[in-house]
Amino acid sequence: MSTKKNVVLLDRATLGDGVSLEAFHQLSLPLEIYDQSQPEDIVERCRDAVAIFTNKVVIDESILSSLPDLRYIGVLATGTNNIDLAACDLRGIKVQNVESYSTASVAQHTMALILSLAGSVPAYTQDAINGNWEKSDRFCLLNHPIIELEGKTLLIVGYGDLGKATARLAEAFGMNVLKAKVPGSPTTSEDRLELDEGLKQSDVVSLHCPLSESTANLMDQRRLSLMKSGAILINTARGGLVDESALVSALEAGRLGGAGFDVLTEEPPRHGNILLSTSLPNLMVTPHCAWGSLESRQRLVNLAAEHYKRFLQE
Repeated sequence: MSTKKNVVLLDRATLGDGVSLEAFHQLSLPLEIYDQSQPEDIVERCRDAVAIFTNKVVIDESILSSLPDLRYIGVLATGTNNIDLAACDLRGIKVQNVESYSTASVAQHTMALILSLAGSVPAYTQDAINGNWEKSDRFCLLNHPIIELEGKTLLIVGYGDLGKATARLAEAFGMNVLKAKVPGSPTTSEDRLELDEGLKQSDVVSLHCPLSESTANLMDQRRLSLMKSGAILINTARGGLVDESALVSALEAGRLGGAGFDVLTEEPPRHGNILLSTSLPNLMVTPHCAWGSLESRQRLVNLAAEHYKRFLQE
């Protein structure tokens, strides 16, 4: 394979500040770097490319048909839903994602959401800012629930690397960990509970499964109603796993104790989102940043470069 043609990185900005691209430069290949790329930019920028690296840029058949020299797409993420995999397969283009680069970061963020909601940290922080503590006739405020995690039950939905890492952290806090069967998953381990049964038993439910036809709206109104009264729902996996409107209804009705989300159905939420327009003290939303520690982002770049190096050696 010729290495004289360009390697193109289409959306450098998605990697954030502080990340070194030295691993790519060490490959000694012509490298073109763009902070962002709009759909109309891609063909022109990649016309001579033998390899493309991207995090979120959509590469579909209409683009692939104009890039006859393309042989490799490196996805700077675990998910590949922005790439037309079938079209790549027909054209002999290898698509390589990066797995397990952000396990520690996402598990840490998941646990941070659980801890914050269990202690009603957002609500108490707002009380302090609003002056409610100053006006109190007692030395402390106890007007929001505080839950000890020790002895409580955590249900992991999706027991891959992220689910296992989250389970280890939860066990360090004395939590009992259950694992649920994921609809559509081939895993048949005997220690997996049926999801509906697990929901009934658990104080905290944490989603770590992929988004697919089988898991879309996995947590719908029916399943949300199966959760224990006062239970907490965490989603650091994928937007679309939860019926967001049904979730808000459950929170407003007081059936759930809280929800912590790092993902939404549309990202960024250009058209708004009910989770962002609802003012609830027990609802936390972060902007898909659970994966974003500097260590995680640097690991992603290094692994992506290593994968391409191996491809060139095949």
